[in-house]
Amino acid sequence: MWHKLFPLVYERYLAKQIYLAFVFILFALISLFIFFDFIAEMGDTTNTYTVLLAFITVLLRVPSRLVEIMPIAGLIAGIYVMANMAAQSEYTILRIAGLDTKKALVTLMKVAVPIAFLILLMSEVLGPLSEGVSKNVRLSALNQGKEVLEFRSGAWIKDKLRGDDGKGQVQKGIRYINVGSLETNEIIRGFRMYEFDGEYRLLLSRTAETVQFVGNGIWRLNKVTETRFTEINSSNRLDPSFSTTIKRADLLDIETDVSPELLGALLIKPDRLSIINLFSYINHLQENKQDYQRYAISFWKKVIYPFTILVMLALALPFAYLQTRSGGIGYKVFGGIMLGISFQLFNSLFSHAGLLGAWPPFLSAVIPALIYFILAIAGIRWVSKV
Repeated sequence: MWHKLFPLVYERYLAKQIYLAFVFILFALISLFIFFDFIAEMGDTTNTYTVLLAFITVLLRVPSRLVEIMPIAGLIAGIYVMANMAAQSEYTILRIAGLDTKKALVTLMKVAVPIAFLILLMSEVLGPLSEGVSKNVRLSALNQGKEVLEFRSGAWIKDKLRGDDGKGQVQKGIRYINVGSLETNEIIRGFRMYEFDGEYRLLLSRTAETVQFVGNGIWRLNKVTETRFTEINSSNRLDPSFSTTIKRADLLDIETDVSPELLGALLIKPDRLSIINLFSYINHLQENKQDYQRYAISFWKKVIYPFTILVMLALALPFAYLQTRSGGIGYKVFGGIMLGISFQLFNSLFSHAGLLGAWPPFLSAVIPALIYFILAIAGIRWVSKV
């Protein structure tokens, strides 16, 4: 596999140097993040949430942290290797041997591909999995076994109304569900539901002590109180009269399109969700004619982000053409750190700008990477002429 991806000797040499530097820098950066995260977590320790559990919680967040810092680590590693080869005249020898900027750029793109797939794997599989375990460990310890994620004023979610009205006629309308808290074992507490017909007239309201997801789109409500509103004076549309019927039941099953994953999307920041979960939640919002701009931007950022490593290594290539007199390796590495930080800032800035300006989600996500790739190409063209 190594020889197939890097068939030429100089390609294998460049790949080896960059990967070694990448691993070393990644280890240094993640150690720093673990230290600061652990210090922050220490403030929440209690008799049940011990220092050991706090450290385990921080360690379980490492895959998500790695996703954030991998492009920056790749940029710093690329700059260090390129600058070091330039300082030792190794890159000059490669240029004399026939390595031009196009071949060098192609080689760096090959080097970036395995890292991009690693970022994608961490972002989509390991990151969400370990993040969920970390949150469960923390909440279980802090709440003494009550693994509950609390909302400040309840979370609202819109759903389609399905079923019949008891007379064999299919109901068409919408329902709004309010959730007070969602436990990690997929049990809801503080549940309220309001159902409306197609003309937005209130049909019924339900409350339940607990709700459990039993699969196949079925929710099981426990200790239910249902208030049904029936119009009895339909002739006067301006001043209709209603009768109310209150029923109580120990158990009631309802059919809904809302799954625990959709509710979980309300609890987790969009950039922490996987691409699949984001896609599912966006479809749900579209079907219910709700605003999905924020989640669409996050979706495209998640799709594009693994491949920003290609942009980062392209930015590193011009440093191979800068001679030692233009500054030591330390200065160039510092410049790489600043470039990486500025990219992260621009990435965040354009997400907010796209949300405020209602830009197309794809453009909001791709513009920062496109700008920095253009800067990389401009830098390569400039230094190759010097």
